[in-house]
Amino acid sequence: MIDKEAVLGAWEVANLPTPSYIIHETLLDANLATIDKVRREAGVEIIVALKANATWHIFDKLAAHSDGATASSLAEARLVVEKMGCKAHTYAPVYVEEEIDAILECSNHITFNSLAQLQRYGRRAHSMGVSCGLRVNPEYSTVATDLYNPCIPQSRLGVLAADLEQWPEGVEGLHFHSLCESRPEDLEATLRAVEERFACHFDKLSWINFGGGHLLTHADYDEERMIDILRDFRARYPHLRVILEPGSAFTWDSGVLVARVEDVVRNGGRNTLMLNVSFACHMPDCLEMPYKPTILAMHDPKEGDTEYWMGGNSCLAGDMYGSWAFDDGHTPQVGERIVFRDMIHYTMVKTTMFNGVSHPSFMIYSPECGLRLLRSFGYDDYKNRMG
Repeated sequence: MIDKEAVLGAWEVANLPTPSYIIHETLLDANLATIDKVRREAGVEIIVALKANATWHIFDKLAAHSDGATASSLAEARLVVEKMGCKAHTYAPVYVEEEIDAILECSNHITFNSLAQLQRYGRRAHSMGVSCGLRVNPEYSTVATDLYNPCIPQSRLGVLAADLEQWPEGVEGLHFHSLCESRPEDLEATLRAVEERFACHFDKLSWINFGGGHLLTHADYDEERMIDILRDFRARYPHLRVILEPGSAFTWDSGVLVARVEDVVRNGGRNTLMLNVSFACHMPDCLEMPYKPTILAMHDPKEGDTEYWMGGNSCLAGDMYGSWAFDDGHTPQVGERIVFRDMIHYTMVKTTMFNGVSHPSFMIYSPECGLRLLRSFGYDDYKNRMG
């Protein structure tokens, strides 16, 4: 496995353009090698979830190391067809009449969230040759944060076992999703709940989708155990195609968000570095999860360290996070780069233009070709979103 610390440590960041998200191809390639290993050795299909990252400039690379893509909207499904060259596995919590025909045109599989949606659109899907699935709720999850846990009581996501006296005719697949940045043992426990509640229907299926949240490319992930779990399941149910649709795993820790210090504010005994990026606009999971990102050349403060908070450039009072200390103890200066690590998944797809703040450019870097600009943003992008 590649030493990501060494790759990032050797990267010259002092002059990187700001604000910008930069995908590092060396790190991305390492993730794809891990995903290929699991696909090959476990005999499962792994598809890309666009909801985590939809940067279509890298779709050719993702397509070569996956078995397709999963979409959660008409826009995502169209992007899969147009930029990845295949039809999508589509799941959305609800479909609407105005879009369903276009979604079916772009899909080879479609999963319905409820029996009512299946009844409303299932026959239309069958008539267009789209394989139908049903999302179920195993009523079990190891996810601690309710915002990301689809199995909380009264969840709107998935059909309960108690409401499935018999499996709906013509439905070929079962889909569950109850993980978030999870490990193999979490899937193992979840599978026990799924089998306990739904295995009685497995003989009527041709495929089963384990959803996302499998953090296969995390440095501490036990991929060998995951392969064993998947092999064991396939041995018990050899007639089922097993599909996984991770989002984060493909681009996990594969790039950065580069910011610049524009000011230093010292109030109430706190040092805050004012940046040209925003937590609210560009790193929303930091505030929602909450999630504290890693910053290159900084660490969690220890006794005796000078602490610094990071301040975003929107007017939202809570657009800030802390605290960190510099590895070498230096005093930061205006113009210095602050490089937030692991900022490619669930960031670029979630950014907003709240306050009209400058939107980071999308860039990609490889040691061979250097930096390449994928997309930049300006005033017209903001204006056109508003009307």
